[in-house]
Amino acid sequence: MRIGFAYDLKVPGAAPPPGVPDDAYEEYDPPATVDAIAAAVAALGHDVVRLGGGREFLEKILAEKLDFVFSVSEGRGTFRSREGQVPSVLEMLGIPYAFSDPLTLSLSLDKPLCKRLVAGAGVSVAPGWVVGTAAELEALASREDLPWPLFAKPAYEGSSKGIRGNSVLPGAAELRRTAGGMLRDYGQPVLVEGFVAGDEYTVGVVGNDPPTAVGAMRIRPKEGADPHFAYTLEVKRDWENRVAYDVPPPLPGPALDRLYGDAVKAFCAIGCRDVCRVDFRVRDGVPVFLEINPLPGLSPVYGDLPLLSRGMGIPYPELMRRILTAAFTRCGLV
Repeated sequence: MRIGFAYDLKVPGAAPPPGVPDDAYEEYDPPATVDAIAAAVAALGHDVVRLGGGREFLEKILAEKLDFVFSVSEGRGTFRSREGQVPSVLEMLGIPYAFSDPLTLSLSLDKPLCKRLVAGAGVSVAPGWVVGTAAELEALASREDLPWPLFAKPAYEGSSKGIRGNSVLPGAAELRRTAGGMLRDYGQPVLVEGFVAGDEYTVGVVGNDPPTAVGAMRIRPKEGADPHFAYTLEVKRDWENRVAYDVPPPLPGPALDRLYGDAVKAFCAIGCRDVCRVDFRVRDGVPVFLEINPLPGLSPVYGDLPLLSRGMGIPYPELMRRILTAAFTRCGLV
């Protein structure tokens, strides 16, 4: 099969423009990841045509004759619908593709809306508030009934963009300072949530009929227990030194079953297809939903989904085969 490969390339050493946060390109893939994904698809017997992203993608998708597209493109700009840019073009042109459709990709990136949909499916979520202006932030910070500590993150970002060491908020002063900075730097609303004490887990879900949890991984700090540990951007950038990954996850059977079940509920709640990764904190045996990523990172070296899959006995080539098989089957190509 002739498969197009769409992606957004992170150019090594390239810095964002002045006045733009230093994590502006965090979602993009480095050349090594792009090469690894292309090699894995080719190893399954397909011809891979590299399409790139943005204008390059548009020019090549019109010029090439393709049977299918495998897109890990995050899209351009800061729009909450940016991950839907490539699949929207593919739908317009009638080209089948892997992963979720534009609506689901946009829903997942809108964290407050996604939380409401997942909560409606019966999955536990933390209490949360959305602030879009300085006045709304001040009104929230002035409340006397907030369950400190809180946690703040940009409402429409992925790959932990904007989530730093100061995202855990012990009081009103920190809320004003951190959320105010996010409003200024990211130009979008800020989601403020009750901080969930407990271990962090991520779950991989693959397939469509039915979707199945393929495994989970606990993410914890290497240097002892930290009740306020968060999987922040600084931690992810230095993951080899700062975090340990426990796979299979150290949960008793009933708790693990609930974690897997809630991951599949979240997958279905927003209409995911083929694959996703779902993040939770487990508090007193109860999984509390954090985020869902229907376009999970696929680096074989540091991607959370490949890491947890490998720990569960699913090597990278097999993971990629399962994702493609799910997509081909859904599209009627097998």
